[in-house]
Amino acid sequence: MPLLKYGTTNIDYEIHHQERSDMKISVDLVNGVEIYAPKSLEDEKLEKLLQKKAPWIKTKLNELNEVEHFTSKKEFVSGEKLPYLGRNYKLKVHREAVNHASIYYYQGKFIATVPQKWSQEEIQQTLELQLIDWYRKHGMMKIKERAEYYQNLLGVTPNSINLRTQHKRWGTCTPKGDIYLNWRIVMAPVKVIDYVMVHELSHLLVAEHNQEFWNTVISILPDYEERKEWLRIHGMELHCIG
Repeated sequence: MPLLKYGTTNIDYEIHHQERSDMKISVDLVNGVEIYAPKSLEDEKLEKLLQKKAPWIKTKLNELNEVEHFTSKKEFVSGEKLPYLGRNYKLKVHREAVNHASIYYYQGKFIATVPQKWSQEEIQQTLELQLIDWYRKHGMMKIKERAEYYQNLLGVTPNSINLRTQHKRWGTCTPKGDIYLNWRIVMAPVKVIDYVMVHELSHLLVAEHNQEFWNTVISILPDYEERKEWLRIHGMELHCIG
């Protein structure tokens, strides 16, 4: 992923080469920094334009870091719904004579057991961390399943696939072929997970977001724009946890 250096700050961005007459810059919480540049724009001129716009980009990123998420955080109380693979599952919290908290999925519900004397703050903090671990473990199994399917279609093999915390990106593919997905994506519908997976796997064939890249994506997911749009509209809802 290309980097824009501004003083001591490194700003990573995605570049989209399009049939357009001017350059457009988009900065948001879901997709980070995206540059839409004319195909005819030379790299040297692009770099100069980006350096000129760097103060504005940095200001926008700082503003985003101060913005509260557009959805309320889960409180981890009975009756609350927790998302997984595009569906919401009710949470049932039991206060019992135990020393440690636990959460697990059983018969269409999330069941949590917590010490009787714990405050709601202790319950929320502990169960949230445990649920994130649950998402990472069980979500990774689904991620590997979908990855294998699309790897066969694309004829590619990534060096590795892992889930990790990424505040402003849903996926990243490194030059070495390592793919990192935001763990929150496992809360989204499978069709959206598939889009992010195909997007990153396609980078193993085409590094840049040029027409060849999007042709690769569309050859596998003709409706990729619909799936991408879901992330644009609902992506921040997945920040209700963590």
